Amino acid sequence: MDKKQKNLTLTLFILIIGGLLAGLIWWLKPDSAAMPAPSINMTNAPDPSLPLGASETIAPTEGATTSLGNVSAFSTGLENMPKSLRDTDVDGEIIIDENKQLVVTEGLRRLFDYFLSALGEEDEATIIARVEAYIRHHTPEPAASSAVEIFHQYIDYLKALEGIENNYGNLQMQATRAGELDLNLVAQRRQDVNQLRRQYFNTQTIDAFFGADDTYEDYSMAMVRIEQDDSLNAEQKQASREDYISRLPDGPIKQNYEQQANLGKLMQRTQEMKAAGASAEELFAMRRELVGEPAARRLAQVDAEEADFDARFTQYQAQKQALIHKMGGEANAREQIASLESHYFNELERKRLTGYAALKESLASNSQ
Repeated sequence: MDKKQKNLTLTLFILIIGGLLAGLIWWLKPDSAAMPAPSINMTNAPDPSLPLGASETIAPTEGATTSLGNVSAFSTGLENMPKSLRDTDVDGEIIIDENKQLVVTEGLRRLFDYFLSALGEEDEATIIARVEAYIRHHTPEPAASSAVEIFHQYIDYLKALEGIENNYGNLQMQATRAGELDLNLVAQRRQDVNQLRRQYFNTQTIDAFFGADDTYEDYSMAMVRIEQDDSLNAEQKQASREDYISRLPDGPIKQNYEQQANLGKLMQRTQEMKAAGASAEELFAMRRELVGEPAARRLAQVDAEEADFDARFTQYQAQKQALIHKMGGEANAREQIASLESHYFNELERKRLTGYAALKESLASNSQ
């Protein structure tokens, strides 16, 4: 791997970790919604002298809709929903046991994030009133009061977390200018975040809210550590990644990591086999082994569509060059070229033409 490729790989890993450190990474977590953690401006932090749950007058975010006059009118919490949440299903869950006690789950956190994602459309006080109304309308006591209390703790935690993220974000940006992620800095940041969580939540809530995130962060750190180990060659790094995943507890999270690893292997094997002239049947067999038959069939369909596009592109390019030659230049043939594009490609495909032409040219140059 040359220096440019290595820096690119490191950059990809940095982006993965950076996304995690900035918020929630939902896409690898089983049964999670792709709802990012909201960012609550520190300037809106409540007065610490106020009791938990009390609200003060807070200036709304610029462009936000303020409905403080109507917050007492919330009954279900779903009245007059902000535009971004209209016609959507409420994400998350509120679970109670047989004694009507709250069972804290990751779904409760997703519920909070669902409503908090509208910050900017609605001010903080309105969202707080909306969530409290939603909880109390759908949840009996004492579970309702417990959920409301955790919701306020979560808001305060997010405000405090912003300071940590800003500080470590700036430090990490300086560290990565040298081309590597500073794992010691990431570990220190994680220690500070864990300490902050203990200030706001009990152990049960921490495990429920953040357990999946911590598992993914462990995985991400292990992958970066392997990538940065210059004593390993490419094959040894791949073996180390597979060994790490194999030692994870069985379950949906491990399955997701195995699928991600298989995707990387799939791309590499596909490229190698196509370069060697493998048949469609051989490609299908390899893909079925790595990602299963349904995915292999979808990939075969993609191959067929790409082959069809490439064939049309070849015809288009030949006729385009003939037109340019006949008309004495591309500018003179512009109308005819546009008509040619419409004949061979639909609107979406036409957006690919410039990039596809550049890719074909690059591949042709590399093969010489």
